[in-house]
Amino acid sequence: PRVCVVGSGPAGFYTAQHILKHHGGALVDIYEKLPVPFGLVRFGVAPDHPEVKNVINTFTQTARSERCAYYGNVTVGRDVTVPELQQAYHAVVLSYGAEDNRVLGIPGENLPGVYSARAFVGWYNGLPENRDLKPDLSCETALILGHGNVALDIARILLSPLQLLRKTDITDSSLAALASSKVKRVWLVGRRGPLQVAFTIKELREMINLPGARAVLDPADFTGLENAVKDASRPRKRLTELMIKTALEKPVEVQAGAAASRAWGLKFQRSPQEVLPSADGRRARGIRLALTRLEGSGDSAKAIPTGDVEELECGLVLSSIGYRSLPLDPAVPFDSQQGVIPNSSGRVQGVPGLYCSGWVKRGPTGVIITTMNDSFDTAQSVLEDLQGGVLDISPSREGFGVVESILRSRGVRPVSFSDWEKIDAAEVARGKAAGKPREKIVDPAEMLRIIGH
Repeated sequence: PRVCVVGSGPAGFYTAQHILKHHGGALVDIYEKLPVPFGLVRFGVAPDHPEVKNVINTFTQTARSERCAYYGNVTVGRDVTVPELQQAYHAVVLSYGAEDNRVLGIPGENLPGVYSARAFVGWYNGLPENRDLKPDLSCETALILGHGNVALDIARILLSPLQLLRKTDITDSSLAALASSKVKRVWLVGRRGPLQVAFTIKELREMINLPGARAVLDPADFTGLENAVKDASRPRKRLTELMIKTALEKPVEVQAGAAASRAWGLKFQRSPQEVLPSADGRRARGIRLALTRLEGSGDSAKAIPTGDVEELECGLVLSSIGYRSLPLDPAVPFDSQQGVIPNSSGRVQGVPGLYCSGWVKRGPTGVIITTMNDSFDTAQSVLEDLQGGVLDISPSREGFGVVESILRSRGVRPVSFSDWEKIDAAEVARGKAAGKPREKIVDPAEMLRIIGH
């Protein structure tokens, strides 16, 4: 059986890995629109979290299997359609993730100085489409809308001492921009309360321990929470206890002049109403927030505006309220309300032989391990359908043979995994010269030049 996987992030690679491991004869081809693989492991994981990127070693082993092939620089839906892939393969798995972000839907969100978290993370991580972002970091106060791990990542990158970032694979141009950044204070704002934050304890602890930056948490936000958290899950309980402890700690009296020059804090029960323009209307100067009260409890609590508002001065607004998947091809059903492909255990509704895994299957939540389990679940559905005869493998399918001639006729040259390894070697060599793990190449044209395309 020939299986094709669209997308080379964690969902794509874990799906391929599981199928190859549990079916001794299956051949798997992975298609990726960028020349370079690994999706959000390369472009989403924070540069100062190198240990999270170790999964790349596993993915590399998968890609080097003689029953697996990688074809980068191929945009499915444009260079080759999903129906064309279905003609060439016995099964097609869509694992292309969430390449857009949710919008705030408020006045002023398009002012200069307002960025999506997705674009900002893409900028410092070398995602080609965000390489020219040039965020304006000339203000002292930044405000991040959202209480998830991505929001904490951004706060940490904005406030980290440069000597910490210099040793990472953050891009050279973002390092230069951060070196001249004036940002001293970062507020993380959420619509709900401390019991509903989405970040995890590891990320919070890292932020609390960040050298040269102090945490500003208001003890009043945590009144009575010790009781409320008694019945919560252990992770939620430990997370809340850490926030309470941090809020109540007295700042350490340090020698004059050695106090932390930078600060960050959490603001709760505030919902963005409008980004306020500067006097000349040319950029963001602040934000108006509606104060909210919570109805219900736990994860299902809803934030209801109280009618009161407050304004906060900030020249930089980052919206970290979630990523969003987009439809890929008119032939694939898509639920634009939920931003997912309608499916059952990864089987796309009403289209036999078509599957999905990862964020486009379940929505943009969870960490790499969540995606791994989710992808194994989809791969299991493919294996069951192969064994149960749901997928007819009697007609031989030509796989890449067919796709290659389609791509050639459209002037598209795919990038192989050994091509990627040349780009990888070039990045590592450039990094070594600068004393860092790698210097990412951010221009796809330059990537293609390196491999002589």
